[in-house]
Amino acid sequence: MLVPVSLYALGCEPRNLEGFGFAVVTCSGVVYYAYSFTVSNYSTDSETSNSQAGGVQSVDRAISVMEILAQRGEAGVSEVAAEIDVHKSTAFRLLGALEARGLVEQAGERGKYRLGFGIVRLAGAVTGRIDITQQGRPVCERLAEEIGETVNIAVMQEHYAINLYQVRGPGAITAHNWVGQLTPLHATSSGKILLAHLPTQDRADLLAEAGLKKVTARTITAKTKLEKNLAEARERGYAWTLEELEIGLHAMAAPIRNRDGDVIAALSASGPSYRFTEERLHELSPVLLKGAEEISHRMGYLG
Repeated sequence: MLVPVSLYALGCEPRNLEGFGFAVVTCSGVVYYAYSFTVSNYSTDSETSNSQAGGVQSVDRAISVMEILAQRGEAGVSEVAAEIDVHKSTAFRLLGALEARGLVEQAGERGKYRLGFGIVRLAGAVTGRIDITQQGRPVCERLAEEIGETVNIAVMQEHYAINLYQVRGPGAITAHNWVGQLTPLHATSSGKILLAHLPTQDRADLLAEAGLKKVTARTITAKTKLEKNLAEARERGYAWTLEELEIGLHAMAAPIRNRDGDVIAALSASGPSYRFTEERLHELSPVLLKGAEEISHRMGYLG
């Protein structure tokens, strides 16, 4: 009989630490550990292997249960069982084990379960260490290879966008380093996507203070035209610029969200206009959007 003994954190990518009886699962930068033991009068190699596999499956199911509750808010035993494709008795045992650890709790007398405050204790151990460049680094490196152009992470600082991290793709033709540089929000793809997700009045106040300076002949300097451009960015999920910051430079950017769903940064890809054409830029947008979504999940976003 496999007895789950302890669950310390969550994740989605199970693996075994052989010889220690541990199952480890990692998801969105949060690591969950579980250990178990078997009670038996004898043991064989095949039984040990089966027990380890069963332990990992139990951890995976427990994590799925918590993800369901995180997304739905509340769910009953039958709903959980149907969602993870197990018998109701199995779902009930999983919920009972999680409830014993304070990770889930019953919501009144309606037979519904929700996440418990034990989650806060676990999350508190890692949220203070979450750093957007750390979480974004592997994604940026992969995207730079996949897209073939320079990839950046930028945040808003007053009425500028400031680049925090950069990876040059194999096709990059210049060694320009944008890290630490302040760029105008209205003339960059990163700045546009950050502007697009500001509350309307906040955006208006910021632009009134910063102005819409013409950086190149293609920079958008009319407020109504910029607002239309930002609305399209919100609709498509990403913003783009065509030689608006620098002649010969095209770029696109997608939003990075925090655990509350707020846009806190932008993930961008930029390249020479003769190669990173407007058509190619839009063709590659799903790749960038997927990367921004992955970083958002690493930052705790569940959407």
